[in-house]
Amino acid sequence: MDAFLTSLFALLLAEIGDRPQILCAALAIRYGRVAPIIWGLGLATLLNCLISALGGSVVNDWISEEPLRLFYALSLLFAGIGMVAWRRPVDLLERWTLGPFWTSFLGLFILQFGDKGQFILAATAARTDAWAFAAAGGWIGVMVACVPALILHEKLAEMLPMKVIRNTGGALFLIIGTVMALSAWGIV
Repeated sequence: MDAFLTSLFALLLAEIGDRPQILCAALAIRYGRVAPIIWGLGLATLLNCLISALGGSVVNDWISEEPLRLFYALSLLFAGIGMVAWRRPVDLLERWTLGPFWTSFLGLFILQFGDKGQFILAATAARTDAWAFAAAGGWIGVMVACVPALILHEKLAEMLPMKVIRNTGGALFLIIGTVMALSAWGIV
């Protein structure tokens, strides 16, 4: 259950105001239909979460606890930096003519692949034998962050202080990651 909750809350926080959420809102506005985009988002996110969690479970078998804690700490540190640092604009896939499902599925799969959420999820799964729970929690966290953007579009940004959430979340990731890294090195 720890892996489930950790990945759920970490990915939910990491995705608020992030590029997948922005792309979801843009695709919903472009196509005017939410259902195929939700299906594309759900499938793309599920595949990315499974890849991350399975990769983390493989790492779990290879290395001991201290390096795994350092791996987790580094994933949080890089996520924190990514949340507070400048980000490049999102490609809204305006030239893609694949339809709402395929555009959202392929676009979001590519956008999420190698993103900070994938590293957090892999590091979470690496620290436990319950990789499936980590994948499920990560999937739900991303869906909970992105589905409101599909439904509310730009109103979500008006309702939530995105910059404050991203900066606060980034600071939390940086603090927790720093403490974990110092602990893994035996400094704290």
